[in-house]
Amino acid sequence: MKHKLYDQFAERKKLGRKSFTVLIDPDKVDTPKLDQLINLSVDAGVDYFFVGGSLVIDNNLDECIQQIKQACDIPVVLFPGSPSQVSKYADALLYLSLISGRNPELLIGQHVISAPLVKKSGLEIIPTGYMVIDGGAPTTVSYISNATPIPSDKSEIAMCTAMAGEMLGMRLVYMDAGSGAKRPISEVMIEKVAKHIDSPLIIGGGIITPEKAYLNCKAGADVIVVGNAIEKDASLIKEMSDAVHQLNTVSSL
Repeated sequence: MKHKLYDQFAERKKLGRKSFTVLIDPDKVDTPKLDQLINLSVDAGVDYFFVGGSLVIDNNLDECIQQIKQACDIPVVLFPGSPSQVSKYADALLYLSLISGRNPELLIGQHVISAPLVKKSGLEIIPTGYMVIDGGAPTTVSYISNATPIPSDKSEIAMCTAMAGEMLGMRLVYMDAGSGAKRPISEVMIEKVAKHIDSPLIIGGGIITPEKAYLNCKAGADVIVVGNAIEKDASLIKEMSDAVHQLNTVSSL
């Protein structure tokens, strides 16, 4: 089984190098918009593209990923909202298990259904413990998952959940406040989780300023994911990327 991208995540964590990821929802970009995002991402030194969404309605996932792959060498990782969001054109797939909820369908049920398709895809599969954190507003992911998010002020619950996920074999831990969250995940919670796990820690949801991206990394995040803010203002890609990578410059001194 391939481990190329997971090994890259792990090696970057070991070296203390932070990564910036642009999240692309195939339903929200047309060809010119995607071209713009790709060009800005290449110029900004973006590390990864995550592609997917809680709902992908227009069935243009393959076309979206092919457009990215033809235009640049930035790795494309699937961030699926359902078992149908699989494309052989991507480099890897985050095999998400919603460890923060109590919905058995998203812990293992949908994985059983999708397993043959995922196996056949030939993709690098990265088991990922997915944790939804209350972002102060109802989000698509909380509605679709039918699961109560972890309260934003319960850092101990988040810490124990992440530890359990890691011990169950999750190679990445992804904490998400959800698209359009009013309140991003606090640095206090990020630091609490980061100190108690060895797995690379991904943070997303509600990150709308470069300053917040920087503070999240300083608190212990290894990968920052931004989608909604960039959909509204693509020029943020450069500022966000610079803020995240600023810590890499500091660590190399």
